[in-house]
This record gives sequence, C-alpha cells and structure tokens, in this order.
Amino acid sequence: MALNVNKIGFGTEFEVDVPSSKSLLSRALFLSAFTKGEVHLLANGYGEDGEAMLGCLNALGIEIAPLRDGFWVKGGTPKRTASLDFRSAGTAARFLMTALAFFGGDYEFKCSSQLETRPMPTDLLESLGVTFEYAESGFPRRMHSEGIRAEEICVETEKSTQFASALMLTGAVSRPLALHFPAAGRDSYLKMTASCINSFGGECLLSEKDCRIRPIQTPPKVFAVEPDVSSACYFYALSLLLRARVLVRGVRFESLQGDLAFLRLLSSRGVKVTDTQSGIVADGRDVSEFEGFDEDLSNYSDQTLTLAALAPFATTPSRLRGIGHIRRQECDRIAAIEENLTALGVPCRAEAEEIEIFPAPVRPATIRTFGDHRVAMAFALVGTRCGNVEIDDPACVKKTFPNYFETLRRIAK
Repeated sequence: MALNVNKIGFGTEFEVDVPSSKSLLSRALFLSAFTKGEVHLLANGYGEDGEAMLGCLNALGIEIAPLRDGFWVKGGTPKRTASLDFRSAGTAARFLMTALAFFGGDYEFKCSSQLETRPMPTDLLESLGVTFEYAESGFPRRMHSEGIRAEEICVETEKSTQFASALMLTGAVSRPLALHFPAAGRDSYLKMTASCINSFGGECLLSEKDCRIRPIQTPPKVFAVEPDVSSACYFYALSLLLRARVLVRGVRFESLQGDLAFLRLLSSRGVKVTDTQSGIVADGRDVSEFEGFDEDLSNYSDQTLTLAALAPFATTPSRLRGIGHIRRQECDRIAAIEENLTALGVPCRAEAEEIEIFPAPVRPATIRTFGDHRVAMAFALVGTRCGNVEIDDPACVKKTFPNYFETLRRIAK
C-alpha cells in the first residue's frame, strides 16, 4: 500500500531515536558468536537484516537470548552442516559464507530474489579451494569446504570492501591472517571492522595496502552498538530542508561510522552541528538557502540518496561522485535517483560513476522504491518540504528501520 508524505505539521524542533547500526550490529554479532565467551550486546532495535543474521546464527547452533536492552550471546564453533536463510541481508550472507568456508563443512543457502542478483565472495573462496553449487540466478545454493588454510590472501577492494571485512572478521575468530589489497583498502567500513576487532580483544593492524589480524582471546563482557548514523542522516537532513533543530539521541562525534561525514556537509552549508549529553544536534534554523553539493561519496555512499533529496532545493547544481558501486546494491541506486527525480520534475544527468542534479520546482509524484529501503527513506524527505510525494512501497523500510514512517509522522504532529 502506497503512503503519502505531506509537509503539513512539521515543526522546527524535534528529537528522534534510530535503530542500532546494521553494520556494527552485524560485526558485533559475528565476533560474539564465534569467540569463546559470553557477551552482552547493548542494542536499540534492528530491522529485517538483523533478524536474518540472528536466524542464521541460531541455525548454526549459536546460543543467543534477547534482552530488554539487546542480546546475550554465548560464542562457540558453528555446526558443520546447516541450512541458512539470508533473506535480503547481503552483509550476513557475505560474512557468514566466508567464515563457514574457513571453518569447513557443508551448507545450504537460501535468500530473497533481491539478494540473488547481488555479488557474493564465491570467486575468491573458490580460488581458496571451496566448491559451490549454483542456482540459475548465479546465487550459491550449496557450499562444501574442507577448511581454508591460507595464511595470506589478496582481496580486491576497489568495487566493495565487504569481502575484505568478511576476511578480517574471520581471521579474528579463527587464526592469524594477512590480507593484501591491490587497490587502496583503507575506507570507513574497513576502519570500522578493524576497530570492532580491536575492541573485542583481537589485534587488527590496518594500512592502505594490507591488514594483519590476530584472533580474539577473551571477548568483552559488554559491547555497546552505536545508533545507525545512516538512518540518523535522514533526520539531520531536515535541519537544512525544513530549517529545523534536530537531535538524534545517542549519536556521537567519535562514532565509527563513515556516514558521520554527512554532518560536515551540513555544517559547510551553515547548519550548526554540536555534541550534547543526549546526542549530536544539527540546527539549521538560521539557514535561509544553501548551495548544491560537489562531493566524492565513495566512503559514505549511503548518503547519495539523501543528498539527491536535498539537491532540488539548492541554489546551484549538485554533482555526486565516486558512487558507481551503488548500482549493484539493493537496486541500481543511480538509476533509481534518475527515474524518481525525473518524475518529480527535477533535471539530472547520470553517468557510470556519478550523477549531476539541477535545482528545480518539485511537482507531485509517486516514488518507485524498487524494494530498496534507502530509496523510500530518502525520497520521503522531499515530501516533508513540498508535500504530495507518494512512496509506492513504504514497507520496504523494514529492512533496517521498521518504524521510520511512524517516526516521521510523530515529529510532524
């Protein structure tokens, strides 16, 4: 059922909570699950991707109990035979597929039709002796591994760093491992992975060209998962879009998440960004207009869609660069931006690695989400400014932020 986002009722001051970071939660669950010890993970909600990761770990025999403020996890060795349903969770699929290849065993994999078309680390793992059976779509349905014994591995990071993160995490729960990156490998997600490993008591030495990992000996008793900065940025964007003061509770400047760079962009447009005891505040009440964005987003590309929602209201064109890899995410996100901006009457020009957007009056339109949660959440922002923007599949936000539209409605009262 479609949902209409209308501008009526939004004030100039509001506070919100967002779920825990999907990226950090996936890493923390992984490290807790496969190291010997008991860990209390402090987490504030999660979406379908988190449910998929939890379901897979349960299928592997890992003991996990829900708590009021997160999870209790008792780590151990995974079963050598299991059937895993990744649903639409690409992170869970890549991380667990890699780990299980190292541990060894026979596994069956299931997933949604959306995930079937997304890249998996099968070429890399096959080069290390793992065998797969594939579905017609090309998705690996079965995997057999005698265990991977390589001590040094060369891994490509130019298109995506998630395979490298999967190997880093696997080294942290198995045995010492050295990784080499043909292209520069030190992006925000690799830094996040390294920081998590070090926080869990392992040793991860990351440089631009390589990474050396030593396993975790004793995990922490308690680990707090940060709020999701990617989700927070939709609300921070309202500081500029609606000239509002926005507090997202729990977000801090010392966050491990690369999307915090979005706040730098807001600050460069006159938004006052400050840390408070409750969380970071973005105050755009004194900003009457703002220039467009010319930005390389390769290290925080989830914010491409957020900036695309802001760009029509800027005073100058925007050029969003370094984003070719987002064509291979939940949908072709560059194509989704182009199609939806065109429907809104906003001129744009898309190329392989970037998109240019020109300011223009926005007309009512229905947004095609292509089942992508970030398309839905970002383009809903346009409706808060001008109204009459209909989201064709609002339920797709369940992937990471199930109550996103309820949160928007609450702050509109």
